[in-house]
Amino acid sequence: MSDHKPETKAIRIQHERSQEREHSVPLYLTSSFMFDDAEHMRATFAEETDDNIYSRFSNPNAQELVEKMCALEGTEAGHATASGMSAVFASFLAFLKSGDHLLSCSSVFGSTHTVITKYLPRWGITHSYADANKPETWEALIQKNTKMIFVETPSNPGLDIIDLEWLGRLAKKHSVLLNVDNCFATPALQQPAKFGADIVTHSATKFIDGQGRVLGGLVLGKKELIREVYLLCRSTGPALSPFNAWVLSKSIETLFVRMERHSENALKLASMLQHHPKLQNVRYPLLLSHPQFDIAKKQMRMGGGIVTFEVKGGLEQGRRFLDALQMCSLTANLGDTRTIATHPASTTHAKLSEQERSAVGITPGLIRISVGLENIIDIAADIEQALEKST
Repeated sequence: MSDHKPETKAIRIQHERSQEREHSVPLYLTSSFMFDDAEHMRATFAEETDDNIYSRFSNPNAQELVEKMCALEGTEAGHATASGMSAVFASFLAFLKSGDHLLSCSSVFGSTHTVITKYLPRWGITHSYADANKPETWEALIQKNTKMIFVETPSNPGLDIIDLEWLGRLAKKHSVLLNVDNCFATPALQQPAKFGADIVTHSATKFIDGQGRVLGGLVLGKKELIREVYLLCRSTGPALSPFNAWVLSKSIETLFVRMERHSENALKLASMLQHHPKLQNVRYPLLLSHPQFDIAKKQMRMGGGIVTFEVKGGLEQGRRFLDALQMCSLTANLGDTRTIATHPASTTHAKLSEQERSAVGITPGLIRISVGLENIIDIAADIEQALEKST
């Protein structure tokens, strides 16, 4: 498989076939696995073999998913978890201890913000937030006890783009781990490990699944680092179910095709809306108006499936717009085949204070559109009619 293109690896990497010679890997819906004899059991628990023990530790379906994602991200190893947030949490707790400091970009998902500001301090882990739009200020925020830099790029929901090549050099200079949430781009569009990321995290619930069916998370990176993540998760239990792992592994087979269509639709939609008289601050990574357009062009194959804009008139006008949508879904997810509209200030980032939301560009009228795979004419028509009706 080493000579094959990523699109081929996404389809052809598969767990070893059984004696039934199945074309698609079967489901391994079992809590535990059997041993040949007492010596085999001892050797497996001693990790002298790679055999499975218990599905909280490992499972063939999860292993296939991880192997595919490692091949696509260009990482040595990985571990699958029950959700995206369990992956983020594990990527923190496996490496941070009391007295350590985390440097994070300020524009992060609302639940990630809650973990950083509410729960990590309970274990004596401090943090500083850096402005994605002011990279010149980052180095001064690194302390003697800084152990990790964590970023989202593109960020949720502000679509800030952080220069991974520059950040990789900065992390290496100060000997700190670089942890990149690659949920919005996926390895189909961006590979943070190529730019120096030590750890890559994913909410596989989003574009990796792509159809709004299951939850899942992934932590990928260097073998010695993932070993620590595995040991933490083995003991604490955020295991990905075999069924969800099977669904996600099958989903990866269409990842490149889907991400190309998501990106094409999103760019067309953003281009249509950027001069709309009822909107302001239309943002998409590959719009020339995006402040980090050049960086996005350098490190991303395409711009991804998320578009944001601010409805003029603020919160009330934004609510009217959402209520007027006829085709687009209102749901707490993204990365689906179906176009989804969300109001971050009252949903995904509602736990942030108004000041915190303002600092990362989440205004009362901000709308996040996860652009689906429908015909772009239909997507644009629904948004246009909703804008007309909401005034």
